[in-house]
Amino acid sequence: MRSRATDVPSESTGETIVLLSMTGFGAATHQSDDVLFTVEVRSVNNRYLKIVSKLPDACGPLEGQVERAVRERIGRGTVSVFARINTPPGVATTLTDERLMAEYATQFREIADRLELSGDVTLETLLAVPGVIRDGRSRLSDVEELWPCLERALHGALEQLAGFRLQEGATIESDLRRQCGVIATELEAIRAQAPRVADSYRQKLLDRVGDVLNGTAATVSESDVIREVSVFADRCDINEEVSRMDAHLEQFEQILDSDSSQGRKLDFLGQEMFRETNTIGSKANDVEIAHRVVEIKLAIDRIRENIQNVE
Repeated sequence: MRSRATDVPSESTGETIVLLSMTGFGAATHQSDDVLFTVEVRSVNNRYLKIVSKLPDACGPLEGQVERAVRERIGRGTVSVFARINTPPGVATTLTDERLMAEYATQFREIADRLELSGDVTLETLLAVPGVIRDGRSRLSDVEELWPCLERALHGALEQLAGFRLQEGATIESDLRRQCGVIATELEAIRAQAPRVADSYRQKLLDRVGDVLNGTAATVSESDVIREVSVFADRCDINEEVSRMDAHLEQFEQILDSDSSQGRKLDFLGQEMFRETNTIGSKANDVEIAHRVVEIKLAIDRIRENIQNVE
């Protein structure tokens, strides 16, 4: 199962942390009898999941198992896994086979007696015999023996990474909710201002016509004014765009309240909100609404920037 934010409550608000950041770091060590593994895991944002493993030569065959362990926990991002093998303190890196040395010493003496050779067997002679001194880290040659130790170190590093991602995810979520609040406030102001746009245009049109016709015998019928204002109102009608913005904003907040991190959906909704906001700005033909649109665009830019780092 992939790591979910629903397991970790926010210390400050008591609410459940939902979003997972794609940026983080984790490190852990695990020691067996004669092997000490140190694993570091780093993640950065990426549209897809990319895993880069740098393992000791002895662990080369374990790369697939490492990748599977990462995929079980992480859905998106570039994840780099670094592992090192060390010898635990107090564990000898070489071993001397005393039994083999004793056998060789006995054989050497028997041969010397049979051949009537002088001299005795020395320690230097025995240590020079192949096989008497061997690598004490015998498990390094057994990949299956190495995996349990590496797996535990990897698990610890991924757990720490998850903590970083949850913590940063909480910060991102807080800012996203703040920007949603900005958008909702500006959208409400636009909704209130929109009906006044046509009325303002009607008054400006009447004033302009009055200035042009001043001192002349020409007149303009009320129906002509109404028709012109109606055409303008249709061209500047933003009710549909505002309604769609409301729907997108509601869906965005529902995803923030859900039990999983859905960065791709949030990114798509951010694009849709930006598109609707552009349309509102181009159609409204009103200075106050234009100012509100600028504030909404700034909030959406902030949202889209944050979402790039959400799994």
